[in-house]
This record gives sequence, structure tokens and C-alpha cells, in this order.
Amino acid sequence: MPNHKILIVEDEPPIRELIKMTLEGAGFSEVYEASDGEGALALAKNIRPDLILLDWMLPGMDGLDVCRNLKKSDELGSIPVMMLTAKSEESDIVLGLEMGAVDYVTKPFSRKVLIARVRAQLRAVAETEKSGQLCCNGLVIHPDACAAFLDGAELLLTHGEFEVLRLFAAHPGRVYTRNQIIARIKGDGYPVTERAVDVQILNLRRKLGEWGVNIETIRGVGYRMKAGGAL
Repeated sequence: MPNHKILIVEDEPPIRELIKMTLEGAGFSEVYEASDGEGALALAKNIRPDLILLDWMLPGMDGLDVCRNLKKSDELGSIPVMMLTAKSEESDIVLGLEMGAVDYVTKPFSRKVLIARVRAQLRAVAETEKSGQLCCNGLVIHPDACAAFLDGAELLLTHGEFEVLRLFAAHPGRVYTRNQIIARIKGDGYPVTERAVDVQILNLRRKLGEWGVNIETIRGVGYRMKAGGAL
């Protein structure tokens, strides 16, 4: 396992220690800790972690503000952030994702699920750092050629469908809201309805055939490509 750096931002010592022990038990040796937002930003700038596990309800600067500050930083903006919080309403999840979080884990959490999601995000980071094609269990995407192949056969995709598939394949396990999909594919402020995104996903699944089950609907939030499982 690569020696990834993971930063835990959690103000409650028992929870912070539990997360650290869980990560270390899974083989992660470089685990760092911060108990507030200001300290987290300073530490992130110093160590450049590969992943940040961020609590929402922090003293002073809350988790959303920390995430917002990270994402607008040229130095730190590419670091994936997983929200780890007791706030579990759909509106909270959507807000966290809209602020730039790549995933949202609610407390209390399963330690096995947490580790699975951490590993999925780190695999996604490694994949995006590679040049060339993206590969997912028979699906091969050539970004430069705007071409995608499934089991050797080229998929006849529209430009929008290709871009959605490439977005999902580059970040398996990451949930995207419909607004995020529009912003990533068309840019901010583009006049596309959320319903249009649903139709595009439906068409993409149809063209993928049985493989299309790997694109999951997250009710009330958006879509993601499965991390592991059928992939």
C-alpha cells in the first residue's frame, strides 16, 4: 500500500482517536490530526495530505468554511475532502458536496465502510495522476481521443455522455450532485436543467447495457460510479 498522508480534522478527541486507530489498523501509517479549522488549514499547507477527513461541526471555523478555503486555494484545492459528520439530512449532504467534498460519511459510521471509502478516494487520486487512459473492468476511456470502449467495442456516445462517463470513471465512489455535473461538463451558469442531467444518465446507462448498473443513483443527492463491487 502506498504511504498516503491522511489528515483527520475532528474536535472530539475520542472520535479522532477512533478514526486514527481505524486508519492505522488498515495499514495507513501517516495519519495527522487537527482539532479546529484554522489548525487544519495550516497543517494541510505544511504536509500536503492526500486526503482530508473533515468534521462539519468544528469550533470557530466550521467544516464548510474549511472546505471552501481549501477549494479556493491554488496549493490545496486538489486535495479530496471527505465530510465525516453527524449532520445527515439530504440538504446537509447536498450542501457539503456543493462546497467541494468528494464524499459524505455520517456518524455513527461503520469502520469497514469508512476504510472502503477512503481507499476508493485514494485510488481515484492515483488514477487522475496518471496520464493516458482510464480503465474500469472492461471499460476503457481515452480522454485525448474522446473515445470509450467496453469489452473492446467502441461506445457511440454524445460529447456530453462521454464527458459524464469520464468524470465518473476518474472519481469512482465520488457522489456528484446534478448541479456539479452541469458545472463540470458545461461550466457554471450554463442553462441546463437538472432533468436534462437525468435524461443524459438514462441514455448513458442504456448505451452501457448491463455495465450501466455501475452508475448509481443516490436518492435526493445525485449520481456516482460504484467503487469496487461490479467494477
